[in-house]
Amino acid sequence: MQEKRCGWCLNDPLYEKYHDEEWGVPCFDDAILFEFLLLEGAQAGLSWITVLKKREGYRQAFDQFNPEKIARYSDRKVEKLLTNPNIIRNRLKVQSAVKNAQAFLNIQERYTSFSDYLWQFVDGQPIQNHFRTLKEVPASTDRSDLMSKTLKKDGFSFVGSTICYAHMQATGMVNDHLITCPRHRAVIPKTET
Repeated sequence: MQEKRCGWCLNDPLYEKYHDEEWGVPCFDDAILFEFLLLEGAQAGLSWITVLKKREGYRQAFDQFNPEKIARYSDRKVEKLLTNPNIIRNRLKVQSAVKNAQAFLNIQERYTSFSDYLWQFVDGQPIQNHFRTLKEVPASTDRSDLMSKTLKKDGFSFVGSTICYAHMQATGMVNDHLITCPRHRAVIPKTET
């Protein structure tokens, strides 16, 4: 079997770098999990490459994804963000980032960490899928449905099941690299190989 990258990231160096270095790597860092939550919400209805190309703009505009600062953004700050061409200028998505930062801080107070809160949806271990084609990869699952429902109940927005599943893929809660991709084996935790 010839190994080749997952087909969704081909022909763009930024996309390939993201695929090869980040996507699907199990992440337990609250700050990175929060960053991906905001970026996945911004992506709703758009392609991931659109958000990926604006990621640095988001980092600058959103105080390096500092939830304490974002949670305190005023209406005036939101209006200023809506004039920034380096992010996706959608009022509901920008307001959602503020709301999600507030919910994130509440979760950190209630749980040991945001990571523990999210990883509960996969029982603390990455789910190892074995898909051969992109057509087999689901847009959502029962687990992402539950994650979405729980996040919404806890005050988050722009966290539908498809967004939650994309978050699970990006942060390695599920391994959806195709089995023909060299990254499929590379992201499996060493204790499982």
